[in-house]
Amino acid sequence: MIDTKSSNSGYKDFEVNIKVKLAMLWTSVTLCYLYGDYFELYVPDKIDGLINGNNLLDSPMKLFGASIMLAIPALMVFLSLILKPNINRILNIVFGLFFTLIMLLIASVQRNEWYTFYVFLAIIESIITALIVWYAIKWPKE
Repeated sequence: MIDTKSSNSGYKDFEVNIKVKLAMLWTSVTLCYLYGDYFELYVPDKIDGLINGNNLLDSPMKLFGASIMLAIPALMVFLSLILKPNINRILNIVFGLFFTLIMLLIASVQRNEWYTFYVFLAIIESIITALIVWYAIKWPKE
């Protein structure tokens, strides 16, 4: 059965399950992370740094660490749908707070005008992960 709700527009609407909301927010933030990393390739001298090894991820362990960090939001898309509510809620709050703080830190450190797009995406990502925390805290009770 689909829970419907009335809207002021006269159109039928339905209640979106909290798990679906969280999964879609994690999907959105993951896409923003990917776009930011892709667009960064267009920053002058970025490709040269990648070729000569002069970049932020200049060791196997740093690259592995970055892989773990980016795997978490991607996995949370699926985990938000399948986990039981109690652990689901806790993981969404913990990881949501963690990624919100990281992105706010990144947004506060602007390197130069070429990174304005990165700051913009970091702010959007912070809003999305803050919403994840908000929805998880407000998880509906039976």
